Amino acid sequence: MVLSAVLSGLGLGLSLIVAIGAQNAYVLRQGLRREHVATVVAVCALSDVVLILAGVAGTGAVLERVPWLVTVVRVAGGLFLLGYAVLAARRAVRPSAMDTSAGGARVGTAAVVGTCLALTWLNPHVYLDTVLLLGSVAGTHGDQRWWFAAGACVASVLWFTGLGVGARALRPVFARPAAWRVLDGVIAVVMAALAASLLAGAGGIGA
Repeated sequence: MVLSAVLSGLGLGLSLIVAIGAQNAYVLRQGLRREHVATVVAVCALSDVVLILAGVAGTGAVLERVPWLVTVVRVAGGLFLLGYAVLAARRAVRPSAMDTSAGGARVGTAAVVGTCLALTWLNPHVYLDTVLLLGSVAGTHGDQRWWFAAGACVASVLWFTGLGVGARALRPVFARPAAWRVLDGVIAVVMAALAASLLAGAGGIGA
């Protein structure tokens, strides 16, 4: 029973986290740059662990009773992602604005941590998927729900570590400045699409 709960949590956790999104795009970019990789992985993984445990502990039920809070997060997250999309687009269109040999000027640890936290905690999908969905499914495992949570936590740690460290294998491709422009272009599109989705959803909820 314990192993089944752990594997269920691991499987669902991976299925939710592997999708292309703002957080994964940022981890990939930092991994390619070899810049504060351990910090980025630690912040993202620890944030996921906290959210998963909160969901299993019942925070999801609280969010269901306070729908306006999710709306606030949608608006804040949408505006943040829109700003990040503009910066990525600027790097893609104007390579002169960055050191193309390194994929951009180095950023301080505080700025990297702040961006990681914003991409994680200002994303309402994190609350809908990690807190509400995982928390609800964990509840179906009864006394084994914390083992389910453990499996989901392991999934997050494995994924972010693999993404951050594994990005090194793509370094030869990104030795060319043009590759960085393409990556930043893709990131800009992803961020802008997510921002539009969040802001449109906020408008729908408000109506």
